[in-house]
Amino acid sequence: MIQNIRVFFIFTLLLSFVSAAADRVTGLSFVTRSPVLATNGMAATSQPLATQVALDILKSGGNAIDAAIAANAMLGLVEPTGNGMGGDLFAMVWDAETKKLYGLNGSGRSPKSLTRQWFVDNGYKKIPSHGALPVSVPGAVDGWFMLHERFGSKPMLDILQPTITYAEKGVPITQLIAYYWNLSVPRLSKYPGFVEQYTINGKAPKEGQIWKNPNLAKTLKAIAIGGRDAFYKGDIAHTIADYMKEQGGFVNYEDMASHKGNWVIPVSTNYRGYDVWELPPNGQGIAALQILNILERFDVASMQLDSAEYVHLFTEAKKLAFEDRAKFYADPDFNKVPLLELISKSYANKRMELINSSKAGKSYPAGNPALKHGDTIYLTVADKEGNMVSLIQSNYRGMGSGMTPPGLGFILQDRGELFTLEKDHFNTFEGGKRPFHTIIPAFISKDDVPWLSFGLMGGAMQPQGHAQIVVNMVDFGMDVQEAGDAPRIHHTGSSEPTGEVMENGGVVNLETGFSYRTVRKLMRMGHKIQFANGPYGGYQAIQVMSNGVYHGASESRKDGQAAGY
Repeated sequence: MIQNIRVFFIFTLLLSFVSAAADRVTGLSFVTRSPVLATNGMAATSQPLATQVALDILKSGGNAIDAAIAANAMLGLVEPTGNGMGGDLFAMVWDAETKKLYGLNGSGRSPKSLTRQWFVDNGYKKIPSHGALPVSVPGAVDGWFMLHERFGSKPMLDILQPTITYAEKGVPITQLIAYYWNLSVPRLSKYPGFVEQYTINGKAPKEGQIWKNPNLAKTLKAIAIGGRDAFYKGDIAHTIADYMKEQGGFVNYEDMASHKGNWVIPVSTNYRGYDVWELPPNGQGIAALQILNILERFDVASMQLDSAEYVHLFTEAKKLAFEDRAKFYADPDFNKVPLLELISKSYANKRMELINSSKAGKSYPAGNPALKHGDTIYLTVADKEGNMVSLIQSNYRGMGSGMTPPGLGFILQDRGELFTLEKDHFNTFEGGKRPFHTIIPAFISKDDVPWLSFGLMGGAMQPQGHAQIVVNMVDFGMDVQEAGDAPRIHHTGSSEPTGEVMENGGVVNLETGFSYRTVRKLMRMGHKIQFANGPYGGYQAIQVMSNGVYHGASESRKDGQAAGY
């Protein structure tokens, strides 16, 4: 009898790891759907209405860049839990005409009048997560105009008009967004302007409830007509500056007026014949390249996704990369970041020697490379000409700082929290400096032509997720949707650029889909295992095949949609 109960328990436990998609005729057992195929254009975003806006722009003659800007603006309305005009933006653009990949760093800087010493003198051990002090200059709007000026084709008013119309008439809020919105309201309601502009009678909108944001519509109209200067040098900038001063903040009109994003050169590593591209710091993208460089030294294809051998190897490679991330990733205008050495194969060879194949590392030192000069939303769009955009945008901490200037319809970001107050650290707070950034777009080319435009949002999950998508497709032979649906590994507790230090090896979060046998083996190797609820990121991707057909994929864990025509 006892033996039967034991067998039943084990059988029930194993069933809990089997996806509801196991009865699909095609695809792996965990796959939610097949890829979406189209030839004229494709968009993949984290909210279906934003995907439809992008497609409408493409169908009306706009290109992928126009559609990406339109989708991003729409996401600021329907998914303010992850992004908005008060945040920053990073993007990569494959330009079909020049056949080159371009990178944009649209991150804002800290207030010039604020210093590290001010925090020390006022008793701060770290920068607060909310309120006026972590606010940095919002770079997203400037990023839109930089993308549009270089690559856009339609007038900005046409690009922003769909969101303006939706903001005025209203949109129904989806289940997941309503959930996260409800979590933010208690935290942010104490800040002036938030309740008035981001609640309905003091509460978060519920699933299916119509949400209107006339203030956002008014702001979008102003920049559509007046350009970027309407945001950074006009009434909007004055409103932000006056509000921040009233709230005890430091971002002022001069900080707004002097802001400008940067075109940057993407960097890459070749992983088994595929060139994986990321943007250089102040973002964390090169952590994915460092992880892949270490994994390439092992025969990953001979392992299985659900194996202790692979999970252990991936986790240890991540730990090594993140120790360097904590030490070196920062604004290159203020530091000599050893970029080329960090992503070199020779450096990976040195770092991999620290991995014990049968035991979890409790701590790792950062490397010593030679110094050389040198929640969030993600979306991707491709058009019939072959242009592709990989774009990510965020307020940080979901809805941002809580600072909601009157009449503007958006919340200011709190990216400044990601500085450290540790003296002489690469990422220490300085006036006019860009903070360490978590949001990163990604791109893969093969034989100098585009292969995959993709991203996977979610804080420190992002470089881990990027590396896992690459491994899933290149080593495990998954298609673009399978690669995103596959159960993910998320290691937490590494050292951070904000000064935290990894303790006792951190924690490995395993998504549903890893067997209990694998979990037990990992625990015997010294890993602390946890089944967390929801920190596994949000994935969107467009793969381009050799015959020009686009294969789109979207995140099954969120509200995302891939669609084409």
